Amino acid sequence: MHQERLLKEIRRKIGDNSLNDEIANILHISYDAAHRRSSLKAKFSFEEALELAKYFQISLDQFQISDHQIVVRKTSAVSKTEDLESFFRNNLTVFENLPLSNEMTIYYSAKDIPFFYTLSDTLLSRFKVYVWMNLLNAQQVFIPFLEFSPPNFELNTKELRKIYEEQNVVELWNDMTAASVLQQIVYYHETGLLKKNEAGIILQELKELIEYIEKKTENNPKFHLYENELMHLSNDIFFHHPQQSLFAIPTNMFGYLLINDEKTCKETQNYFEHQIKNSKSLNTSGNRDRKKFFNKIYVQIEDLKQKIAL
Repeated sequence: MHQERLLKEIRRKIGDNSLNDEIANILHISYDAAHRRSSLKAKFSFEEALELAKYFQISLDQFQISDHQIVVRKTSAVSKTEDLESFFRNNLTVFENLPLSNEMTIYYSAKDIPFFYTLSDTLLSRFKVYVWMNLLNAQQVFIPFLEFSPPNFELNTKELRKIYEEQNVVELWNDMTAASVLQQIVYYHETGLLKKNEAGIILQELKELIEYIEKKTENNPKFHLYENELMHLSNDIFFHHPQQSLFAIPTNMFGYLLINDEKTCKETQNYFEHQIKNSKSLNTSGNRDRKKFFNKIYVQIEDLKQKIAL
């Protein structure tokens, strides 16, 4: 029964391609051996089933008997700056394994400004990495920000941001989305680890990033921004595609549980759609509401500039 269901999923993935040819090529077996498996005259070995599931990105958790048990994947742990390169490379792999097309929509519940936007060579990007690494590693020695030098992973991060920006994206924000980075600037400035001039540059770059997102909201038909005043946002990311979806639940700043169970993904889609119904579209609600939302962020940035200048 499980083999039959696995074959059905593979057929759905390959369309009009020959099932036996696909199985033979992936498992490096003969056409006849593949035919015996596809006709259920022979069983896949455990290793063969895993290899096929991995190749076709099929979640084996859908074959669980219980609806209350699913199989998840976990991204590699990040505990030092050297681990970040593999984190960004793994994120690129996630995108590469998804069926990216106009049918793909990425939903982002933005508790913080989505990290895709701070993948750049700016001081703001460097500061975010500095904060993340201090929060992640309990043994991290707090050094002045000026002395912090993360590894060079610019190629991976530029490609990752480019791919994200090319997709249909739905982001949910609220008043606290931009506030967290402002609070981080206050904290490190007050501890003496972030100097006044560095903080000023970071705040200016943050303002420019918010201006960029505001313009995107006005001019980019593939980008949709919603203000959600009711729910606590969580940094969950949901990649929705009719053929294959993926739900990423954060375990920390740089760690995710990855779920592609069909039922769970459908429930997640319903949840995001429900959240959107209870949110205000900043694309369609008019200039007044959009300006009101972004101006609150600009005021917060300007207030902090004035505070640091004192």
